[in-house]
Amino acid sequence: MERCPWSESFEAYQRYHDEEWGVPLRDPRALFELLMLEGAQAGLSWSTILKKRENYRRAFDGFDPEKIAVYGDAEQARLLADAGIVRNRLKVAGVIKGARAYLAMQKAGTRFEDFVWQFVGGRPVQNHRKTLDDVPASTPESDAMSRALKKAGFTFVGSTICYSFMQASGMVNDHLVACPRHRAVARLA
Repeated sequence: MERCPWSESFEAYQRYHDEEWGVPLRDPRALFELLMLEGAQAGLSWSTILKKRENYRRAFDGFDPEKIAVYGDAEQARLLADAGIVRNRLKVAGVIKGARAYLAMQKAGTRFEDFVWQFVGGRPVQNHRKTLDDVPASTPESDAMSRALKKAGFTFVGSTICYSFMQASGMVNDHLVACPRHRAVARLA
């Protein structure tokens, strides 16, 4: 199989590419988890976060926003001592802020999945990229998502992080056209 070249470095990356990346994701909790992990990636590689994903799930109570939103000083100290995650004070605080923003959105009657999918009109965008050089770091849609998430109270949601989130969650199909997953993911749209 001729996968997208970025996914070839190790087996777990290949599995992620072949089974998850670009598959349209609508589950609100899974979207929340993915956005928080994308934020954890800031300044690092996705492979670093992917290798730690199970540790993150354990450390952050399965990314349950209701549990995370009530974290206090003791939980933050526990997380900052956890070698299984990236121990960055701002990123840990960002997940807690994100959980609170997520719940505030819910309380106001906005479903998180509808909120994030609105930036692509509710349907996956089918791109036809031939090389990695054709893939942008951000788009006007990711710029708009970034602004809206920041306004809602989220952090670590710059436009590049938002575009990466859009790719991973299947809001945009950025599998290269030579990759068999391009057609497979397009059929899921």
